[in-house]
Amino acid sequence: MADAGRYSRQRLFHGLGEAGQARLRASSAVLVGCGALGSSQADLLVRAGIGRLRVVDRDSVEASNLQRQTLFSEADAERALPKAVAASARLRAVNSEVEVEGIVADLVAGNAAALLDGFDLLLDGCDSFETRFLLNDVALETGRPWIYGAVLGAYGLVFPILPGETACLRCLIRDLPAPGSSPTCDTAGVIGPAAAAVASFQAAEALKILSGRRDRVRRDLLAIELWEGTVQSLRVQRDPACPACEAGERDFLHGTAGASATRMCGRGAVQIAPASATPVDLDSLAKRLEGVGPLTANPYLLRLSLAAHQITLFRDGRAIVGGTEDPAEARSLLARYVGA
Repeated sequence: MADAGRYSRQRLFHGLGEAGQARLRASSAVLVGCGALGSSQADLLVRAGIGRLRVVDRDSVEASNLQRQTLFSEADAERALPKAVAASARLRAVNSEVEVEGIVADLVAGNAAALLDGFDLLLDGCDSFETRFLLNDVALETGRPWIYGAVLGAYGLVFPILPGETACLRCLIRDLPAPGSSPTCDTAGVIGPAAAAVASFQAAEALKILSGRRDRVRRDLLAIELWEGTVQSLRVQRDPACPACEAGERDFLHGTAGASATRMCGRGAVQIAPASATPVDLDSLAKRLEGVGPLTANPYLLRLSLAAHQITLFRDGRAIVGGTEDPAEARSLLARYVGA
């Protein structure tokens, strides 16, 4: 499809124009997490004609995702495809002019440079504050902007972070929330329109940054309550005592903070990450687990369903143990059925 026709309406918009569209086509972004927020952000940016998009996600598609995660289909859920794989295929079909790369991985300190370097903008589609604090560290360390977003129920937050110009995430949230201290999608639910609204604001800020209109980027925290129909802008000042942007601490980037076992937002599950990525022979493991319980297998993962739990093992050695939020129980189940 001719470039002029595809982006003609966008070029007519005074905020972009010919120059802005050209900058957008030459730009790149990496999206971490491709759930409800990530799906909509990726779709909007690929349709807008970003030059290059990398999608990084650790999870697979489930039926419960389809209510709000707009890139996925029932067939993706039935096959338990990794979200990064399903999303990248869909996005390439939407716009073949954009270089789209899907990577099935969990963003951690050890792989942050390999996954994030070389991109102009970092986008948040995460369900983990630990991952967001790592993104914040990377952004501050490299001077690259990133856009925080969160949604729960009908309520959402958007906060563009420009290192050296605005407050950072740890000015807003100093420490990781204690486990169980905050509601999740599993306890409070979430509606698709709220996720779409938050993602739309994130994508709009991304377009400003990538098209060279950094002067138009909002410097405040946007709070949306879609059910009540309210929108608020809240000023967030740089905290002179912030350990990250003021004191220069990079605890999450340097691996001195965080854990190998992580409770997953709204999933009733624990992810267990190995100390080092060791490829797993999924075919051999599938044969060994035959008869233990129903198995779902594809080239990217193996899933074992038990009476009250579910174990999903990825090729890089990561495991997601469903049916528990207790890391000790998750490790025990993994050792019992999969081994070390």
